[in-house]
Amino acid sequence: MQMSTSLRKKRAAEAAKAAGVDALLVTHLPDVRYLSGFTGSSAALILTNGAPRRAVLFTDGRYTAQARAEAAGTRVVIAPKPLQAACEWIVKHRVKRCGFEAAQTTVASLSAMRKAVAGASKPKSSKPKFVAVKPLVARLREIKDAEEIQRMRAAAAMGCMLFDRMLDLLQPGMTEMTVAAELEFAARRAGAEGMSFQTIVASGIRSSMPHGHASSAKLPHRGFVTLDFGVVLEGYCSDMTRTVHLGLATAPERQAYDAVLEAQEAGVAAVRAGVSAGDVDEAARSVLRRARLDKWFTHSTGHGVGLEIHEAPRLAAKATQLLEAGMVVTIEPGIYMPGKFGLRIEDTLVVTRTGCEILTPSTKAWIEL
Repeated sequence: MQMSTSLRKKRAAEAAKAAGVDALLVTHLPDVRYLSGFTGSSAALILTNGAPRRAVLFTDGRYTAQARAEAAGTRVVIAPKPLQAACEWIVKHRVKRCGFEAAQTTVASLSAMRKAVAGASKPKSSKPKFVAVKPLVARLREIKDAEEIQRMRAAAAMGCMLFDRMLDLLQPGMTEMTVAAELEFAARRAGAEGMSFQTIVASGIRSSMPHGHASSAKLPHRGFVTLDFGVVLEGYCSDMTRTVHLGLATAPERQAYDAVLEAQEAGVAAVRAGVSAGDVDEAARSVLRRARLDKWFTHSTGHGVGLEIHEAPRLAAKATQLLEAGMVVTIEPGIYMPGKFGLRIEDTLVVTRTGCEILTPSTKAWIEL
């Protein structure tokens, strides 16, 4: 399935014009992919908003065939140093104000850009000015189109399938790394391009670590096992977390699970277009507050997902951004009690005008293996 990029480039060029710049230099690779379809590891993309409007992709010789195949509708320039070539193009085409997204541009890159422009400019000519702009492309990426949502549905469905398989494999004495390896091997065999992030398998006391990446620790005979993972399918990420219990649970463990599940479901129920990200966070957090567990909830309730595993919006306390139909976000409250246990439950969902569509419908019911 080939992404449609012409409308995306048009919108990005219009956003650049509204920001008061004549062109936009895009160097963040997920943004380059979003606008052009190009998936290589070395690229710079220039969009101009004048007449005629131009889109030019610069990459190096390793990607000659790939760029021309993937970036249909975008002119491709092959150069040993793509960023330098892009800056020279800016000078040649007399761009006066070139926008760049400061959030995605390092000090070293900006220095190289200015040096390249200075080197390409003729004596006594006016050099182009680089102007820092807000994350224009990231803002466009927040609202997924139908094609993107379909890709994310497929990635999420694969994640659900993998979780169901893991329920038959989890056994006390397995190492967390073995669990992760089995999950990731199954993902690859099912067609995943890779994992969305380093797989989290946190068991027993280690379940109190929110980002407890799989270790050599063995699954306990009695205790929680948290699985947080995602796959990449056609460039788009999935993300889900489920927590199960090995052996008989204590009353506090079961009560904690029920509270987190209630909080997660309250967060999901709060999602719809027009609601602030902070209100969704509060819907989940208030449940844990009533259960006197909120001090153990040490992160935000969720985040956007797409070509990257963490995108805007951020669903955090007091966040004011309003959700919009087409955003894809996670709802993932958890509690983490150092030296005791922790647990988290996470779904990925699409925001709609009246609510949401849950992309990860795997059971969240209490599971005791």
